[in-house]
Amino acid sequence: MTATGSCHVIVWPRRSGDLSRYFKRKQSHAYSWYCEQYRGWKKGVSPTMRQSHAAGEKLFVDWAGDTIAVIDPATGIEHRARIFVAALGASNYTYAEARWSETLPDWIGAHVNALAAIGGVPKALVPDNLKAGVTKPSRYEPGINRTYQDLADHYGCVVLPTRIIKPRDKAKVEVAVQIVERFVLAKLRNQSFFSLAELNTAIRACVATINAKVMKAFGQSRAALLETIDRPALGTLPETAYSYAHWKRARVAPDYHIEIGGHYYSVPSKLIREIVDARITGATVEVFHKGERIACHVFSAVKHRHTTITEHMPSAHRRYAAWTPAKMMDEAAKVGPATSALFEAIMKAKPHPEQGFRSCLGIIGLGRTYGTARLEAASRRGNTIGAISYGSIASILKHGLDRAFATEPAPETPPIRHGNIRGSSYFH
Repeated sequence: MTATGSCHVIVWPRRSGDLSRYFKRKQSHAYSWYCEQYRGWKKGVSPTMRQSHAAGEKLFVDWAGDTIAVIDPATGIEHRARIFVAALGASNYTYAEARWSETLPDWIGAHVNALAAIGGVPKALVPDNLKAGVTKPSRYEPGINRTYQDLADHYGCVVLPTRIIKPRDKAKVEVAVQIVERFVLAKLRNQSFFSLAELNTAIRACVATINAKVMKAFGQSRAALLETIDRPALGTLPETAYSYAHWKRARVAPDYHIEIGGHYYSVPSKLIREIVDARITGATVEVFHKGERIACHVFSAVKHRHTTITEHMPSAHRRYAAWTPAKMMDEAAKVGPATSALFEAIMKAKPHPEQGFRSCLGIIGLGRTYGTARLEAASRRGNTIGAISYGSIASILKHGLDRAFATEPAPETPPIRHGNIRGSSYFH
């Protein structure tokens, strides 16, 4: 059935059930019904706890939701930069910076710059449960990323992540993010930036204006409150800024080295097959075992090469590694000129230097068994008959063939000359 009025047309539902739903739907649009429902909802809203922030106690940190474009001048490609925001709890002093991503290196670098801009260290850093900072979200015992914890240890503060999905826990930085989005990103939205440094210069100018503006609720600016309230309570910055480091867990190989970025670094040989933790920076590689530092190396970007500390080697390896061609010739010279000549001939005769090196090393070992005098005699015989190898010298010594080439020691006193005394030549 259709009812027609002077101003509008109403189409009635065909069935009684549809008629009931029709009136309910019309009622839902009534303002009085909306107000009634809203008043009921307000009664069920959980109460909000007012937080009091002590001076220099907490620095709240977060990423803004909006991004800003940076154009690559070479290609014209547009990249979206992320905005890091930090706010002190007591003074509301705000810091903002553009970074390329929300990854751990940018997260750590933004913290270092924020603390430098504030000019001190708060007692606690308060992030949410982002992956770059928190490895295990938990209300009671959250897991902190090791690099993030390393930064906190360097500056002498702690990390206190908020509860999961509880933005009220960091209301200070939530408000700061809104302010940055309204008075920084909105202001710069029509400008073109061709480098991150250029963008950050513009952001710093806008943030300085925000911090210099007098807040109605306090009657002072954020910058003034920083100097009078937070700054005196902040901890002192360390002499050197934190240098970004990432951690890697590795198992020590049988050659007592671990692999970091394609390069191999030594650890004490007693830790073979053990699990160690490596802290890697752009300058050093530190290795820890059960919390104790056991090695420190200069970082190397050369792939498939080894950095080895002599003290890490087993004693047998250390003795072998100490031998060099120059040292080998010095040891030969201590035995005698024949041995030096033998070593030189061996080095020249072998097709590969290491083959000659090993032969000479074995011959020196024969000297410890038979004595240097016999080794020098055996070397003299070997040079004479062209037997310049470890096997030949060992055979000469084994069968006593060196004795005919032994040099008689010179007498300590000149022989007595007398007409009644015959010399050794008389018997030949």
